[in-house]
Amino acid sequence: MRRDEVDRTELDMRLGNLMVEAKLTEGGFGTASRQRMMRYCAVDSVFDVEELPWSGDMLQGYQLVRGVLAAVQEDARFMVLCDGRRADMTEMWFRVLRAVRSYELRSRMALLSWQELAGVMPAAVREFLAEKYGIVAA
Repeated sequence: MRRDEVDRTELDMRLGNLMVEAKLTEGGFGTASRQRMMRYCAVDSVFDVEELPWSGDMLQGYQLVRGVLAAVQEDARFMVLCDGRRADMTEMWFRVLRAVRSYELRSRMALLSWQELAGVMPAAVREFLAEKYGIVAA
């Protein structure tokens, strides 16, 4: 954030230099006003701001943008983990990713579905995901 403001960005998980935003039951990635978004340091150097997914003056995919900015700040990688049945979430991720200016930074970004992850998990975890969330290994 600019002007000595405190950033309250929270990520779901960090494994070494990999930051993860995991969505299992949540409906989306949040929204923020243009004014709020532009308070972040480097937002206009990291993103082509006009290419971000705007709906009027509201930024769609706010958590994704913050995650990318956090990865830049920490010189880390960033991955979105979401339900493969949620095409809207996948589309939102790619809309945000398309606005990233640096090809090197884009190469540090990833998308993984719960279905893909379930395919390499132990049987008990696969059964839990299938019973509780209807997620079946891809």
